[in-house]
Amino acid sequence: MVVTRELNLRTRGHCDIQDITSQVANAVRESGLRTGIVTVFCPGSTGGLTTIEYESGALADLRQVLDEIVPPDRDYRHHLRWGDDNGHSHIRSALIGPSLTVPFVEGRLTLGTWQQIVFLDFDTRPRSRRLVVQVLGEQ
Repeated sequence: MVVTRELNLRTRGHCDIQDITSQVANAVRESGLRTGIVTVFCPGSTGGLTTIEYESGALADLRQVLDEIVPPDRDYRHHLRWGDDNGHSHIRSALIGPSLTVPFVEGRLTLGTWQQIVFLDFDTRPRSRRLVVQVLGEQ
């Protein structure tokens, strides 16, 4: 069986990182499915999904590493083509990826003790984001 839900977020942009673990766990619980996988997907090309220990030090480290790997202040051809300022946002999204899949057993996500599901908004302005949550499993 497949159950599809949506999560709606308000983000600040500029590598805003939001913990969405409880919303994903609720989607699994409300699906009524006991065992399977849940996939979270971001329609769009400037957001990403991953897991991390959601604490200020790890979040700051992630932001710093992303700034080092994909600096926001360099010239990107995307800026020239479209007159945008978010070329780095697209590259970061491509590196992190637009989706994440997590198994669940007995209706509970199989995340580690310090592991949370996070959405990262790499764009350069606040946005309303819609995430698709698809729960696939059996009762």
